[in-house]
Formats: sequence, structure tokens, C-alpha cells
Amino acid sequence: MTTRTPADRHRAFRTAGALVGLAVALGACTHTGDEVAISYPDDYRLRHPIAIQEANASIVVFIGHARGGLSASQRADVMGLGQTWLHEATGAITADVPVDTPNARAAADSFREIQAVLASAGVPARGVVLHQYRPEDPRQLPAIRLSYPKISAVAGPCGIWPEDLGPSVKNKNYYENKSYYNFGCAYQRNMAAMVDNPSDLVQPRPETAPYTTRRSEAFEKYRKGTPTATVYPEGEKAKLSDTGK
Repeated sequence: MTTRTPADRHRAFRTAGALVGLAVALGACTHTGDEVAISYPDDYRLRHPIAIQEANASIVVFIGHARGGLSASQRADVMGLGQTWLHEATGAITADVPVDTPNARAAADSFREIQAVLASAGVPARGVVLHQYRPEDPRQLPAIRLSYPKISAVAGPCGIWPEDLGPSVKNKNYYENKSYYNFGCAYQRNMAAMVDNPSDLVQPRPETAPYTTRRSEAFEKYRKGTPTATVYPEGEKAKLSDTGK
């Protein structure tokens, strides 16, 4: 007859506890083989959030080797860039100008005209930084690139399909009538591209001051008991027909 000591019983309890812990750990695995269940938020705004980041706005000015200066359309592009820089830029305009290329001299002449156009748009001289570069690919026409940083709203990338759209063993969302992963990505990306001020996605704009003159006139009409609506004399002229009078 064998009598167990307290030490033997303690070792038995520890062994049983270790086996129970191992069984719980193995039971937590929800995949078989190499198949892993894919889980993502149901709300497309959480799957494809719109992020506020600092990105570059840029234009490219192509320069031939035999002509220095800008064409009319290029001058308009540079002027437009300078005007948008005034109200949305967070840094200086960087001008990448090619050197040691067949069009290097024409590019230098064009850059001087670019500086003049930007100055006429209100960009100060210190707001333009020259950066010279040597093209790596000789097959590409060296061009002048103008870019500046600004606050932008971005979303995506889109076109990611981690699972099939149809019914399958791995795609359990199909049977639960849930939206697929890429659903809503294009909407979020387009919304981010169209918003004029990215801060509007985070907070509302402050209210502007009221039109005091018009408000005072409306209050005076209300005090007298007269109609407060504005009557425009040309309103009758816009009607297509007098039928019903």
C-alpha cells in the first residue's frame, strides 16, 4: 500500500493545471491548416478612414532644348500654382531644374520667367527654393517640377480583395450578409479628394459676422408689422407665362 505525501499531491495538481491550460490554448485556435479567418470592422468608415496628412501639390513644366521661356498655357499653370500656394501651402515652393542636359540652358531661362510669374502672383522671393538635379533616365525629357507641401485628406489604397466575393469556406461574411472589405473605399477616397479644406472633416468652421444692415432693416419691418420678405422688381420679368392671373 502506497501513501501519497503532500508533495506528491502538489505535483499532481500542478500537472493537471498545466494540462488544462494547454487544452484551453489549443481550443482558442479558430483556424485549420493554413486557413485563417479574416475579420475587419463592419463600418466602411473604420475600414477605410480618411486621414489628414501633409502631401505635395505639384505641376510639371516641359522645356524643349531650343526654346527658353514659357508658353501661354504653362504661364497660366505657374500663375495658378502661385495663387493656390498663398492660401494652402505649409512650406516653400521647390523648383527642380535639370542641369547637364541638352535643354539645361533653356530650362534656366524658363526658371527665371517662372520666378517672375510667381512674384506677380504674390509669392515672395524666399518662397521659392531652387533644386538642381541630373536625370537618371536619358529616355525621359528633363522637365522643371514645381511642388509645395500642403495639408491634404487621403484615404485608401483601394482595390484590396483579401477574400472572394462569392460563397466559400473561408468567406463567412457572405453568409452573414456583411459588406466586402473594399466596399466604401472609392467613396472615402473621392470624398477626401473633393474636400476643399481638410479641416472641415474634423471640425466646423466658425460663423461669419452677420449682415447688420440687412438684419436691422428686417427687424424694423417686423416692428412695424409689414412683410419682411424682399421683393425684387425683376422677379416678374422671369416668369414664362401670365396664365392664372
